[in-house]
Amino acid sequence: MAVSDKVAARLAAIDPANANTGLLDILQNFKSLSGPETIQGDLIAVGDAVFSTSLGIVAARQVLDQLITTLGSYSDDAVWIGVGDHLLQKLEDTTQHTSLLEQAAALYDLVATAHENNEDYTLAARRLACIPLDSSQRRVSQEDKVRVWVRIVRDYLEVDDSTAAESYLNKLKSVIFDVHDQELNLHFKLSQARINDAKREFLAASTGYHDISYSPAIAEEERLHTLSMAIKCAILAPAGPTRSRVLGRLYKDDRATGLVDEFSILEKMFLNRLLTPAEVEKFSKSLQPHQLATTADGSTVLAKAVVEHNLLGVSLLYRNIPLDNLAKLLGQDAAKAEETTARMVEQGRLLGRIDQIEGLVYFEGGEASGSTGSGRTEGAVDKELRQWDVNVQSLAEEVESISNALQQVYPDFVAQNLVV
Repeated sequence: MAVSDKVAARLAAIDPANANTGLLDILQNFKSLSGPETIQGDLIAVGDAVFSTSLGIVAARQVLDQLITTLGSYSDDAVWIGVGDHLLQKLEDTTQHTSLLEQAAALYDLVATAHENNEDYTLAARRLACIPLDSSQRRVSQEDKVRVWVRIVRDYLEVDDSTAAESYLNKLKSVIFDVHDQELNLHFKLSQARINDAKREFLAASTGYHDISYSPAIAEEERLHTLSMAIKCAILAPAGPTRSRVLGRLYKDDRATGLVDEFSILEKMFLNRLLTPAEVEKFSKSLQPHQLATTADGSTVLAKAVVEHNLLGVSLLYRNIPLDNLAKLLGQDAAKAEETTARMVEQGRLLGRIDQIEGLVYFEGGEASGSTGSGRTEGAVDKELRQWDVNVQSLAEEVESISNALQQVYPDFVAQNLVV
């Protein structure tokens, strides 16, 4: 790495007895000594001098602080990364490493920022993760810890690494209640919603986005964006009573009508109207890649959500329907339609039963409880048995009433013919 003649001469002329003074003098006049082509080499040379000269801890801290300040004054990501990585390697190799944790933390932050500027978010997250936060040699407030962990979570989410992001979110959960900074709390909630979104826990994500959309700490445009994300997640969630409540909350939000594309499909879903393929195709263009991912059964998340919604819509229109006809309405084959219906019934998201012999699906109407097993066929059978019991009881009461009337009018006849 090229070093300017001026900096090389100054370094060679440093008196070992006053090395810290000489190094500080170079850094304070650095812009007059170094040129655009030698900035990185000059800073590295000064940094090497810090570790090769017998400086005390206090002096080393002072010179490194000035070096980091000088490095930060240049808006060049390549220089930040090149010099920062070199100095961090030197710090790791020195025996005084534990005494220079503040300087190491500042360098990790600077290098991470450069990687973020270059959109190298994974490298940025890894550098931020190296910042010493739990050392006894360095006191770090809870807010500072949260600030670093939030950045790591956001960096991992930028590359859709929800697994790594969630590991740091779990750290945040243990300390966020001690943090009163409104912006940090908002970033925590947003990160939580984004992770739920990435994990396809769409109902939790929708609720999180919707709550954030009311925050006065963000601009109106951002509030509408998070409201839009809340609607999209609710639409992608599995059909059932829980999703119906979330859809209802969003539908009643006066701001939703301003989101024309999202509101049109939200309204149809809330009112249990059937969705057409053209509407679904148009809506899919506004979704993010992970929201269009293929599930284990080969269908997309959106396609699965639409089929289940349309099945609920059909259940409100028909008391019973042949499986072949249901399959046509859902855009599936008969076997797939039967599988979808059975799954929703078993999970308590649809009230009905399947007669496989006749090839019919019977819908009971009403709203399912959402509890696993509450919509199974046994529920329908129990209902029919209860109705049978009521009919038998009614018939027995009628017979008893007639017997009492006969006994009052024709006691001798009853005595001779009544079998007890």
